[in-house]
Amino acid sequence: MVVVDRDSHVPGRSLWRTIKTKSNDKHHFSFKNSHKDPFISTSAYCTQGVAENFGSNRIANVNRNRIFRKDKILNEPIISVSGLRGIIGHTLTPEIAVRYTAAYATTLPAGQIVVTRDGRTTGRMLADTIVNCLVGLGRDVLDGDIAATPTTGVLVRHHQCAGGIQITASHNPPEYNGMKLFGNDGRILSASLGEKVSEIYRHADPPSTQPDSLGHARRLDNTTDQHLQLVLDTINAEQIRDCHFHVLLDSNHGSGGLLGRRLLDELGCQVELVGSEPTGLFAHLPEPTETNLSSTAQRVAETEVDIGFCQDPDADRLAVIDEQGRYIGEEYTLVLCLDHVLRKHPGNVVTNCSTSRMSQDLAEKYGCQMIRTAVGEANVTDGMIQRQAVFGGEGSGGPIDPRVGYVRDSFVGMALILDAMADRQQSISRIVKELPGYAIFKTKVELDREQIDKALTALANHFADAQISRLDGLRMDWPDKWLLVRASNTEPIVRLIAEAPADIEAKQLCEQASKIIALTTN
Repeated sequence: MVVVDRDSHVPGRSLWRTIKTKSNDKHHFSFKNSHKDPFISTSAYCTQGVAENFGSNRIANVNRNRIFRKDKILNEPIISVSGLRGIIGHTLTPEIAVRYTAAYATTLPAGQIVVTRDGRTTGRMLADTIVNCLVGLGRDVLDGDIAATPTTGVLVRHHQCAGGIQITASHNPPEYNGMKLFGNDGRILSASLGEKVSEIYRHADPPSTQPDSLGHARRLDNTTDQHLQLVLDTINAEQIRDCHFHVLLDSNHGSGGLLGRRLLDELGCQVELVGSEPTGLFAHLPEPTETNLSSTAQRVAETEVDIGFCQDPDADRLAVIDEQGRYIGEEYTLVLCLDHVLRKHPGNVVTNCSTSRMSQDLAEKYGCQMIRTAVGEANVTDGMIQRQAVFGGEGSGGPIDPRVGYVRDSFVGMALILDAMADRQQSISRIVKELPGYAIFKTKVELDREQIDKALTALANHFADAQISRLDGLRMDWPDKWLLVRASNTEPIVRLIAEAPADIEAKQLCEQASKIIALTTN
C-alpha cells in the first residue's frame, strides 16, 4: 500500500504530482510546510520499495531508509562545472535535483528556461521535478520533453531563454541520470559559472518564493525545426540527395533518433533505423565504443549500407562505421568533419589537449592554426570564441560547428561526413584511408591527490626531450607522438593517454609512465 499526501500550500500539488509509487509494501510520502517555506518544503520518508516514474511505466530504484533534510546533502553526486550525474535513488534523488536546480536558477538573468531530456527511463520523473521546482521559484518554463543536447542549445537561443537544463547522463549506464546546464548563449556553462552553481548548491540555503508569484510551464510541440535548418545550411543538401545514400542510424533508444531520422530523410537517404524510439531501454551499453557497437557493426556489414552512424543517448557524440562494417572510431568523427570544412573554409581550429594529433596534422596541411585547450566542452567553446575558430570539438566524437551552435553535435557530424562523401564521390573507407593515422592507448593509475604534483614533476624530468605543457595535467609532445597525464576530478587516479604511429609505441609510453609514477610514489 502507498500513501501520498500534501498540505494545502499551492506548490504542494506540483510536488505531489511528480511521484507515484508501486509496491506491495507500505510507503509514506508527505509533502508539508515544515520549514514555513512555500516551495522548499518537502519532507519525504520512504522505506523499502521502488518509485515509478511519473508519466511512464518504468521502475527506478529508490534509496532505502533515506530521510531527506533541507540542511544536509547525503550521497553526493558527481558534480562537474557543467552539471551533475548520479545513480537514481542513490546519488541522484528528487531532493538533490531540486537543490541543484534552485542553485542554478539563482545565477540566471530574468527569462524563461528550457528543460529537455534524453529519453532515459527516469528522465520524465526528473523533468517533472525540475519543471515544478522552477515554477515554484517563479520561473516560466518551456518543456521540450525529449530532445538531443545540441538541440537544447538551439532552443535556448531561438526562444531567447535565460538558460536551459538537459536531463541526461550522456554515455553513462542506464542506472545513471544527470543534468547539463546551459547559459543564455545556448552553450554549456563556462567553468566559472558552473563553479558558482556548485558553490551555491553546497553551501547556500535554497531560495524561497511567494505562492502568488509562481511561474508557468508550457510544452514545446516542435523542438527540431530550427536545429534541422541550421545543419542543412552548412552543407550542399541537393548534392547529397542526388547520391541516394543508404545509411544505418543507431540511436540506441536515446534522443538522437528524433532529429536524426528527419535529417537523413531530408537528405534523401534510404535509412535503416536501429533504436530510434527514445525509450531509454538501451540495446547495448550507451558509450559508442568499438566493443559496445560490435553488433551494430555486424548489422552494417550485413545490410550493405554506405555508412553507419552511432549516437550516444543525448546525441552530442557520434561514432562512424564504414560500409564494410569496420568501426572507424570516435576520434575520426572530428577529423572527417574538420578535413571537409578546412578544404572550403580554412581558419583557426580548437580542440582539447586529449584529442588526436590528426587534427593538428590537418590544420598544418591547410595552413591553419591549431589551438589546444584544457579538457572539457566549455573550455573548447571558450577557445573557439576567443580565437574565432571555424571549427572545433573533442576527440570523443564531438564536432562543434559555430554555424550551428557552440555545442558538440552528432547531427553536424552526420551532415558534414555525407557532404564529404557526396562532394568527393568516394566511400567513407576511401576517405578515411587518405587521413593521417595514429594509434591511441589509454589506461589509468591509482594515485592519491597529494602525490600528483610529485608524480608529474618526475615524469617531466624523465621525458626531458619532450615539449612540456601544464595546460591540463601534464602533456609531453614529440614530433610524432604524445602522452597526457591528467588527474581525475572524482577518483584517486590519474588517466594516461598516449598516441603514436603504432599501437605498441603508444602502449609502451603509457607503461613507461606508469612505472615512473609507481617508483616516485612508493
